[in-house]
Amino acid sequence: MRSSISVRVPIVTSRSEHMSKQIEIERVVKAIAMSEGAGAQVKRLFPTTRQRPVDPFVLLDEFTVNPTASFPEHPHGGFEAVTYMLDGAFRHRDNLGNDQMVSAGGVQRFTAGKQMVHAELPGAEKTSHGLQLWVNLPQRLKKIEPDYQPVPSDDIPETEEDGVRVRTVVGEGSPVELHTDVRYVDVTVESEGVFREEIPEGWNGLVYVLDGEVTLGDETLSPAKAAIFQGGGEVQGTATEPSRFVVIAGAPHDEPIRLRGSFVE
Repeated sequence: MRSSISVRVPIVTSRSEHMSKQIEIERVVKAIAMSEGAGAQVKRLFPTTRQRPVDPFVLLDEFTVNPTASFPEHPHGGFEAVTYMLDGAFRHRDNLGNDQMVSAGGVQRFTAGKQMVHAELPGAEKTSHGLQLWVNLPQRLKKIEPDYQPVPSDDIPETEEDGVRVRTVVGEGSPVELHTDVRYVDVTVESEGVFREEIPEGWNGLVYVLDGEVTLGDETLSPAKAAIFQGGGEVQGTATEPSRFVVIAGAPHDEPIRLRGSFVE
């Protein structure tokens, strides 16, 4: 059975007193630039020599793919992937017969399960830009049948209040389906403001900056930097300039994450 959660997301644009425990930032990490596929460029937050996976998350890449680059046909197994398009478009083609295009603001989710073979190709004449997140499957679900779900931008829930826009990529109200409880929001602050998000107790996650500058407690994050946290609490991100960042959190499986190439065993 697929699972979902209900988390209320309070959004405010001025400081106020809160009794919630603040998240405990384990460390700040900068994504590492590297090449993948056929000419694609990624900024990899993890896994790298600097940062191990963050249970239940296996990998997070910010990718940039020009019209001549791609991720040619390759196999996957043992996890689910959420590809969120920031700009341009991406075409997913797999051995299940799916051949779909998702444009900026849309999401592609695939469940590799026992195995899926697919290719990811730029679907626009301009550079395609997005985030790809791998979510581990628990051992009991490693061999489930593969599956694919495209979600257009118009189906992603969006709220805006006093210049703070929040899009719910995964979580309450989003049609994106996963086998793990995950909350994934894309936050844009037009000028300055404060964003608050309650993370359930025991969850792990991160705040990753795409544009501008965001302060969490004593840490100020610039683009391609992330604050890794464990144990839940309140995320309070303060922006003093136009900024964009994502908050991603999930319930850990508390199982070893064994990455073997494009498979998670």
